[in-house]
Amino acid sequence: MDRMIERQIKGRGLEDEKVLEAFKKYPRHEFVADEDKQYAYDDCPVPIGHGQTISQPYIVAYMTEQLEVKKGMKVLEVGTGSGYQAAILSYPAKEVYSIERISSINERAREIFERMGIGNVKFGVGDGSGGWPEHAPYHRIIFTGAMPGIPEAVESQLDKEDGIIIAPVGGSLGQRIQKIRYVKGKRSVEDKIGCVFVSIYGKYGF
Repeated sequence: MDRMIERQIKGRGLEDEKVLEAFKKYPRHEFVADEDKQYAYDDCPVPIGHGQTISQPYIVAYMTEQLEVKKGMKVLEVGTGSGYQAAILSYPAKEVYSIERISSINERAREIFERMGIGNVKFGVGDGSGGWPEHAPYHRIIFTGAMPGIPEAVESQLDKEDGIIIAPVGGSLGQRIQKIRYVKGKRSVEDKIGCVFVSIYGKYGF
């Protein structure tokens, strides 16, 4: 784990102390299947079943750093997957709401969180492509799968005084990380690094 942090994260210029502390607190091997634990700290995604993956460590760190989560914030994650990204987010955040369309994956993540004693993450099962309006507004929103674009239905759930959305946006074969920021109601959009994520399916997804 220490080698992963030094080489894959700090070695690529990511130095946010809260993010690094979260990576040390929640070992990645806890979130992969027993037969794949040998790959837990490799510089690549690892399959978790149902065509889904746990993302490359660098990408998790990069997206977390770009999300700029501060103490006391409420975060929405679309695509629970293994639960690893939610765990990393739970360290700085007050609350994380994580929604996943595949119930068996969601249940496995719940079990991991119970075992690890992470209590500030709330899980839901359903189509998260339109967000999770019941618990809005959110200070931060992150998509952990590819989206064709960011729906207005999701932006409407974001705090417009100081809100950020991070998502891989593009086609199914490749995307770019997009960062939408609101400051006192003023919206800005930045295209960040290229990436390849599995797709988010649903009303607003693929």
